Amino acid sequence: QVQPVESGGGLVQTGGSLRLSCTASRSIFSLDGVAWHRQAPGKQRELVALVTVGSFTNYADSVKGRFTISSDNAKNTVYLQMNSLRPEDTAVYYCNRPTPPFFSWGQGTQVTVSS
Repeated sequence: QVQPVESGGGLVQTGGSLRLSCTASRSIFSLDGVAWHRQAPGKQRELVALVTVGSFTNYADSVKGRFTISSDNAKNTVYLQMNSLRPEDTAVYYCNRPTPPFFSWGQGTQVTVSS
């Protein structure tokens, strides 16, 4: 069973940056890649960014141009570089497969952007 472990969140001011990391004891890369998702209070979980095995990337419109997803297959780690953060980016961020069936969800990492 793959259990992702996310880290790197924190409290930043509007316009700041954070770099999130995700790894697991077994490969987190499925045939359709790996993704970062986020869930804000009172809202549904949403996919933020994904990267495929072939390094194709895709982003939610709300983060295009500000977030960058990357992976290090040798380290079994995926990253999310977040720049120009906004208060609406405040959420718990998780990594997992892009689509169901999902791995067990990790604890996530809290990102809080103050205005």
